[in-house]
Amino acid sequence: MPAETADDAEGLYLLEQRFRYDYAGPVLGLRHRLVVVPRAVHGGQVRLDHGLTVSGALVSVSERSDGFGNHVTELGAPAVAEWIEFQLWALVDRRGPGGVTVLAPDVAFDDRLLTATALTEADAVLAEAARDLSAAASGALDLAERACTWTHDAMTYRHGVTDVATSAVTALTGGEGVCQDYAHVMLALCRAAGLPARYVSGHLTGEGGSHAWVEVVMRDPAETTAGRAVAVAFDPTHERRAERGFFTVAVGRDYADVAPTSGTFEGTGPGLLSARKRLTPADPSRHPAAS
Repeated sequence: MPAETADDAEGLYLLEQRFRYDYAGPVLGLRHRLVVVPRAVHGGQVRLDHGLTVSGALVSVSERSDGFGNHVTELGAPAVAEWIEFQLWALVDRRGPGGVTVLAPDVAFDDRLLTATALTEADAVLAEAARDLSAAASGALDLAERACTWTHDAMTYRHGVTDVATSAVTALTGGEGVCQDYAHVMLALCRAAGLPARYVSGHLTGEGGSHAWVEVVMRDPAETTAGRAVAVAFDPTHERRAERGFFTVAVGRDYADVAPTSGTFEGTGPGLLSARKRLTPADPSRHPAAS
């Protein structure tokens, strides 16, 4: 389980990531998609600069924003002899504790966040739990907190029993999984209860793998002005609000929307993936973009 991080200070952070694919033989027509560079702005988190280095093959590179405002890097290689490696870095400024993101009116209540996907479809168990939690809750924030706790209590963290194609229902039936499974179960529960919610891909400070949590969209509990909407972040894996120490990369309906690395090619496969990540405080004097 990703360690529950200590509260980090506001300031500058450097995210460094490496993804390497080794192939059994030459591959052709590689098309690859990376969703690993943090969003330009997410609440008090601001991306100042980023870069990419590719080794092992000649590639074309393009960058764009997807329908959720995520940064997407698309790469193409006519041929890869044995391996290809992507090394990425991003400089991120943390301005505030995080955990609550004010949403623009045109993205505040997106119907896609209420619609079940193949990974977040609710079964009878989840539907009944959603009804019970809704009946007991005193409002949207209370309901989201109860959904976070319910998910945490219903699951046991264990590697190797699920994969990226495992649905919320399958993970809940087995009662075991990793952070993406916790997120999918909570998403299914929230949507069945009528709460718009989105999957978040990101990182905790330190070294290790990526992490996943949930943002629930609601009227700002602390805002008296009618109409302001916020996304409040919850980490059901650790049963807590996702505030300090959490850095967002991308948001979507489920894991499939924001898979960090994915692609296709022609040849003997699949490729063997190895990955490494580090998110640490950065020295502003070494990074001109921070000034």
